[in-house]
Amino acid sequence: MNKKKKPFLGMPAPLGYVPGLGRGATGFTTRSDIGPARDANDPVDDRHAPPGKRTVGDQMKKNQAADDDDEDLNDTNYDEFNGYAGSLFSSGPYEKDDEEADAIYAALDKRMDERRKERRNREYRMERPKIQQQFSDLKRKLAEVTEEEWLSIPEVGDARNKRQRNPRYEKLTPVPDSFFAKHLQTGENHTSVDPRQTQFGGLNTPYPGLMTPGTGELDMRKIGQARNTLMDMRLSQVSDSVSGQTVVDPKGYLTDLNSMIPTHGGDINDIKKARLLLKSVRETNPHHPPAWIASARLEEVTGKLQVARNLIMKGTEMCPSEDVWLEAARLQPGDTAKAVVAQAVRHLPQSVRIYIRAAELETDIRAKKRVLRKALEHVPNSVRLWKAAVELEEPEDARIMLSRAVECCPTSVELWLALARLETYENARKVLNKARENIPTDRHIWITAAKLEEANGNTQMVEKIIDRAITSLRANGVEINREQWIQDAEECDRAGSVATCQAVMRAVIGIGIEEEDRKHTWMEDADSCVAHNALECARAIYAYALQVFPSKKSVWLRAAYFEKNHGTRESLEALLQRAVAHCPKAEVLWLMGAKSKWLAGDVPAARSILALAFQANPNSEEIWLAAVKLESENDEYERARRLLAKARSSAPTARVFMKSVKLEWVQDNIRAAQDLCEEALRHYEDFPKLWMMKGQIEEQKEMMENAREAYNQGLKKCPHSTPLWLLLSRLEEKIGQLTRARAILEKSRLKNPKNPGLWLESVRLEYRAGLKNIANTLMAKALQECPNSGILWSEAIFLEARPQRRTKSVDALKKCEHDPHVLLAVAKLFWSQRKITKAREWFHRTVKIDSDLGDAWAFFYKFELQHGTEEQQEEVRKRCESAEPRHGELWCAVSKDIANWQKKIGDILRLVAGRIKNTF
Repeated sequence: MNKKKKPFLGMPAPLGYVPGLGRGATGFTTRSDIGPARDANDPVDDRHAPPGKRTVGDQMKKNQAADDDDEDLNDTNYDEFNGYAGSLFSSGPYEKDDEEADAIYAALDKRMDERRKERRNREYRMERPKIQQQFSDLKRKLAEVTEEEWLSIPEVGDARNKRQRNPRYEKLTPVPDSFFAKHLQTGENHTSVDPRQTQFGGLNTPYPGLMTPGTGELDMRKIGQARNTLMDMRLSQVSDSVSGQTVVDPKGYLTDLNSMIPTHGGDINDIKKARLLLKSVRETNPHHPPAWIASARLEEVTGKLQVARNLIMKGTEMCPSEDVWLEAARLQPGDTAKAVVAQAVRHLPQSVRIYIRAAELETDIRAKKRVLRKALEHVPNSVRLWKAAVELEEPEDARIMLSRAVECCPTSVELWLALARLETYENARKVLNKARENIPTDRHIWITAAKLEEANGNTQMVEKIIDRAITSLRANGVEINREQWIQDAEECDRAGSVATCQAVMRAVIGIGIEEEDRKHTWMEDADSCVAHNALECARAIYAYALQVFPSKKSVWLRAAYFEKNHGTRESLEALLQRAVAHCPKAEVLWLMGAKSKWLAGDVPAARSILALAFQANPNSEEIWLAAVKLESENDEYERARRLLAKARSSAPTARVFMKSVKLEWVQDNIRAAQDLCEEALRHYEDFPKLWMMKGQIEEQKEMMENAREAYNQGLKKCPHSTPLWLLLSRLEEKIGQLTRARAILEKSRLKNPKNPGLWLESVRLEYRAGLKNIANTLMAKALQECPNSGILWSEAIFLEARPQRRTKSVDALKKCEHDPHVLLAVAKLFWSQRKITKAREWFHRTVKIDSDLGDAWAFFYKFELQHGTEEQQEEVRKRCESAEPRHGELWCAVSKDIANWQKKIGDILRLVAGRIKNTF
């Protein structure tokens, strides 16, 4: 091939060209160019040099002096005006005076050059004037033009033609199919004449409208349909369905070849590499089963199923292992797979997995039985084969087979236990005894024996069997694992074997625990059993713990709460009777017993319990108030008054006085209530609830000034009481003093910093007044001061506009993940968005975290009234009654109202739910 001649060859080099400079091959100097290095004291080469020139240093000094004196001062280098061409004083120092002189000369030169520049410009413009100057004379003559001459000047028109002035965009009209059909044959050459053209003495075609024979029919409509079909097929291949929408890769969907490859995760090159590697493995080690299996699976995932089958069958010839035969059976279709398995059985008659696979391939039960029985003839000691065979049999045949199975596999616990379950009571005992003899180290046999005795009514034998089991297992060197035995007990509980479960718990509960950790560990075990719904196990743990710690009040309380939540009323009362006998000073146990009797309707029994409690705990405030509540709830008001009077004289406390005032207040004895309140405040002026009651009584009588005075006096004595500040602020707002209410809340926040309740009331005050911007500003300040207050975050969510509430709720959950107010706000948010299932889920979560929040129960009940069934409404009501909530803003507003003082929990729940409006 001839190479083109370079264009620069033969041309002269450009100015400044240095060969090799562009590629870095610059010139360099070596020692051979400048001679060897010498010291200044070395002698020169000339042996007969005169003195002063005999060393290298002398020669260098001479050369330097010659350079210094190398100035040309000849007459030929002298000019009369400029002097010598060189500087006569170049060797002298350059001082400040020289610098000033040079500056002066430079300024003079510049000034002279500017003068000459102006002259040069004038000369230039005279030679080449500007266009403006050329027409200046014509402009001056315009002053002489008259108006008529000016108007007679023609308008400048557009010299372009019509097409250039009005350009029209080219229109493209689709050509009809008939045009293509008509001109299809244009340009074809024919070397012969059609006989039909000469038949009638001319060249006219006798059948006009038909195309030349021999050509195919052209249908443009079909071509368009084919194109659309091809496009749809390509799109469906590269598309992906996401939530009902088709998403197409915009980066070249027509050229995406991944759709042409079977569904595997690799590239073509990766597949080729893998195939090559696996081939190398097979050739180097043909007796390695994983190589054959991996090769077959590679071909399977790439869509070459037949190649995979051929490979794996070759693998069965090279290394007939169990895994290769099973893989071959998996890859082959039904009947062929059976033939492969049959061949595998002939090669490996002792393989259990191949027999199991053969049984799985059979569809008929009888064929499965036949295969498994044939397998048991070859492998009689396989537990897996026996279990598979027994599962296919009827109970009687299964019992016979199990009798044979335990003979062939005497160490299989599962087979022994299965046989015992199928036998009668007497035979089962014999079977279990034989099992213990063959397997003396397994606990399940002993536990099954205990369950067997319990099922047949011999509960007294259960304890003995479990004790003997522990002793026997220890004697055989078995370590007693406490956790495993507790799990077995829980399984017995779920199976209904209560006596066995309790016996196991009593036997192992104290194993492996330090004495000081017993109580703590046992309480944790009881909670774990309750969580696993093993209630009898928990009851057994509590019973054992109470035997060990009979005087521990906390254990009795845990047991009592367990019976209250999961037991019956009779079991609770029996436990409480034992509890007060062992812990007579525990007031809460007496009160639980009395309440249980009262809820059951047995008021005299409740009174007798409280009387016994008085004897054990004289002058106990809790018992006095419980007795008063019992009488007042049963409309025994005079008896309640006498009890309160006796309590005030024998055990005077602030709560006793408060209950006395409330009793008179609810009975509408306002005068008596006020007198009692004044008396109580003389003794307990730092008890804020008394000041609140005094102010509320005055407020009820419409004595606003007296109420304000009572609240102010109370705040002087109790400046840190948030409810007092709120009552005073609401009083001022109620009578229209909004500014004073705002000032009171600001003062309260100064005295009680970081108080979310006061901040919340300030925000709501501005919101109720219609000042939403100020409310939002206050809320931002509140969240800065109390960033982890759930009640503030819950209010902030609904202060936002609807589109921003979701974002705000996410922020609230990040700050207060487990706060019930935030969870309740999220549930309400889902409720407002009509996401019923999510709202119900969040309501459940809220009441689970804090069952004492009455507002959560009220909103939950209101939600179920609107969106739930009657069963769901009833379930919420019952759960609320059992939880007995006492807190919550809306809840307390209803429950502490004097008009509702005798309402039950269910009635209060309905009242609060009725007050809730869906305005969020």
